Amino acid sequence: MVTKKAARNGVAVHAALADDTRQAIVRLLLDGERAVGEIAAHLPISRPAVSKHLRLLENAGLVQFRAEGTRNVYAIDPGALAQLRDEIDKMWEHALRRYALVANNTRARRG
Repeated sequence: MVTKKAARNGVAVHAALADDTRQAIVRLLLDGERAVGEIAAHLPISRPAVSKHLRLLENAGLVQFRAEGTRNVYAIDPGALAQLRDEIDKMWEHALRRYALVANNTRARRG
């Protein structure tokens, strides 16, 4: 069974990704699902520490897991990445609109 948060909180997602270790975990999971031990093998922290980071990422809605025997296999939640991408796109669109407004006003004053 795969678990995931029903509702994602944008603030929680950004807070979760503010940590270098969690960013590294997300990058590893972008290549495919992995068990905790596989993730820990790529990081300079213990398996229990990796598990804590994964729980935080799961609570933020960024990762999901499924039990496979005695181990949990984690994967990126594609919906979370889509939501994050949409949010970043909106920020860029806003910034570009503001830039265009300033650029157009500057040209109008010179002309």
